[in-house]
Amino acid sequence: MEALSLRDDLSDNTAAAGQNTLQLIAFSIGEQTYGVEITTVREIRAWNGATPLPNTREFVRGVINLRGTIVPIFDLRARFGDGQTSPTKNHVVVVMSVGDKWVGILVDAVSDILTVNRDDIHNVPEGNSIDTELLNGIVTHDNRMVGLIDLHAVVTGARMDG
Repeated sequence: MEALSLRDDLSDNTAAAGQNTLQLIAFSIGEQTYGVEITTVREIRAWNGATPLPNTREFVRGVINLRGTIVPIFDLRARFGDGQTSPTKNHVVVVMSVGDKWVGILVDAVSDILTVNRDDIHNVPEGNSIDTELLNGIVTHDNRMVGLIDLHAVVTGARMDG
C-alpha cells in the first residue's frame, strides 16, 4: 500500500506560524486523541504487519523494513496499558524520528493537523502514572483533550530484563 510522505518543507510552515505555536499530527487510540510535533513525523503508513522480535515487551509489535531502514513498531494502546491492538487494514503506523533513530507507533487512525498555542499546553494531572510518564502535556483543541506524547518515554524500556 502506498505511504503518505510528509514533505520536509512543512517544518518551514511551523517557523512561519510564529514561535509561540506548535503544529501537531493528531491521532486516536479508541476515544482518546494524542498528538506529536509534526516535525518528528516522517511518514504515515497503512498497517502491514511487523516481524516479531524475541525478548521484547508486549507493546513492541516487531520491526518493519522501511526502504532499507529497520524500524521498530510500538503499539501505543499496549504502551498505555490497555492491552494489545488487534490491527485491521484501517490502522496506521506513524513513522517518526526520535533522536537519530526512526520508530513507528501503531494507532487507530490519524485525524488531522492541529496548530496550538504553546501557552495553552497544561501539565498532565497526577493520577495515572503511565499517563504522567508518557505524556509531555495536555492541550484542549476544539473541545477535545489532546495528550502530547513524549516519544522518548514511549520507546524506552522496550527490552525485557533478564
